[in-house]
Amino acid sequence: MSAHEPSDLRTRHEVAVLVMPGALPLDVGIPLQVFIDRPGVPYALSICAEHPGAVPAASGLSYQVERGLEALESADTIVVPGYAPPDRPIPATVREALVAAHERGARLVSICYGAFALADAGLLSGRRATTHWDAAAQLARTHPDVDVDPNVLFVDEGSVLTSAGVAAGLDLCLYIVRKDLGPRTANEIARRLVASPRRAGGQAQYQPTGWMPVAGGEQLEEVRTWALAHLDDDLTTQQMADRARMSRRTFERRFVEETGRPPHRWILGARVDLARRLLEDSDLPIDQIASRAGLGTGANLRLHFRRALGTSPAEYRRTFSATLTQ
Repeated sequence: MSAHEPSDLRTRHEVAVLVMPGALPLDVGIPLQVFIDRPGVPYALSICAEHPGAVPAASGLSYQVERGLEALESADTIVVPGYAPPDRPIPATVREALVAAHERGARLVSICYGAFALADAGLLSGRRATTHWDAAAQLARTHPDVDVDPNVLFVDEGSVLTSAGVAAGLDLCLYIVRKDLGPRTANEIARRLVASPRRAGGQAQYQPTGWMPVAGGEQLEEVRTWALAHLDDDLTTQQMADRARMSRRTFERRFVEETGRPPHRWILGARVDLARRLLEDSDLPIDQIASRAGLGTGANLRLHFRRALGTSPAEYRRTFSATLTQ
């Protein structure tokens, strides 16, 4: 079935939201808002936990949950909201229930840090997945068998779907409705939630900047600081090596050791990052921003912006600009 073709849900489709201790309130609220029972929408929603009763949540809240893991035995879709801390092992009973549900054909969905639960259950092994950008490296390190993509809003691997941080769970849930019931129903739910039915770009545009001199990399810190002040010049690796008084080969090796990136990639990332800040803080035309960031033309800026952030400069400005008013 194509991602654009709705499935034929003629009977009630059970959706179970599995609340883990430390569950994040917004992550829990998203599926409860999207899959709530309403006329013309065949979802039957339930909330469950390892044990019925009070489940402590993040932010000092708690959830009063009436159903236990038996809810997963008949659910067609199981949603695991994010919880903190995400890297703790899930209980064996939860692991077994998730695996059993997947084996009988249930659709497994995670929001934000909920991907850690699916990974712990072995359900992401050999699959592409995502989670909040601030935990993507941790997920990849803890579960090297998972192909972690930190830049997308969500990943559809068929029977297992994962979303990026927090609000990306809304993108994924609306996507699921669009697959199940078609764009008209998904759009109507989005209108009720005063949300965009589809967001442009990926998670990369929401990640903080990361191109300033790094702690622990003092030897080349002065060179990087100098380079950041000359991004609009025709910077080369050789120029940076000369300034560091090193051979090019030694400089490149030391630079990768300190930043994790070769110099040319670091310069390009710094230029894209400067363009981001100018789009956020100024009303300069795209061509001027490209020139100031050392990217030459507006077309070149658009190309590298799309590759790095998955969106266009214009769309990024509409989303993040401090100079635009309602």
